[in-house]
Amino acid sequence: MATVIKGEHQLVNCDSEYGVLKKVIVCEPRFMKIDEVINETQRHFAKDNINMKRAMKQHQQFVKKLLENGVDVYKLPPMEEFPEQVFTRDIGFTIGETVFVSKMGSTIRDGEEKVLRNWLLEHQINLSLIEGDRIEGGDVIIHGQTVFIGVSGRTSEETIRQLQSELPDMTVVPVPFDPIYLHLDCVFNILSEQEALIYPQAFDERTLKFLTSRFDCIEVNKEEQFTMGTNVLSIGNKKVLSLPCNEKVNRALHERGYDVIEVDISEIIKSGGSFRCCSMPLYRGTVH
Repeated sequence: MATVIKGEHQLVNCDSEYGVLKKVIVCEPRFMKIDEVINETQRHFAKDNINMKRAMKQHQQFVKKLLENGVDVYKLPPMEEFPEQVFTRDIGFTIGETVFVSKMGSTIRDGEEKVLRNWLLEHQINLSLIEGDRIEGGDVIIHGQTVFIGVSGRTSEETIRQLQSELPDMTVVPVPFDPIYLHLDCVFNILSEQEALIYPQAFDERTLKFLTSRFDCIEVNKEEQFTMGTNVLSIGNKKVLSLPCNEKVNRALHERGYDVIEVDISEIIKSGGSFRCCSMPLYRGTVH
């Protein structure tokens, strides 16, 4: 069961990953560090850890680009006990006119959801508290009346079934993938009605065939998957935020008519997430 709290002060709406982004929640990486290794990317960078000053400066550039493109940016208060709080996408997710908040799938992130919940209550936003097991927003990808949800170490099949009961008019599609890649958006991301980015090696043959039959997929190679090539952020009108180092992905996007806005957040991705992970949309323009 879920506890639903109706708000009246601020409207939210999301029915895609690529409608014009109008409102988004972020959190500065003020206390970001690799405290407890929770993914393979962190394992690679654990010795060097995070240069917090550099991460802060890069995050400011990310926010600046969002503001320049007409996005209203809301900031959660960073807290020292939450070193992964910069990845706001995982704490909740907006489907339709409701923000869903659930238990986090990693003990190091326990409690982040309470910060988001309090912010949403303060701003009187429609809120659904999913009770029971775990689900994280990095596994949730919205495509009109369909919601693709990664079956991962962070999101349980039980919670996916529960979410389907909360969304009777939508189709919820579980998408299994190799959990070594943490979240679905680390290996798959929808760019438009027809196009998506995909890292094929993360999926079994059946799932890969299903996804590539639904979308015209741009394949991401192993090197650019490691640098979060799939984890771009679409902000609408075929504008996409992407890392400069992912040259092949960016070239493929350019060739398909996308306006690629390159921003360096290389310090932040050392912890295993990029632009999509660092943003929790509240409102996107409806795609017709």
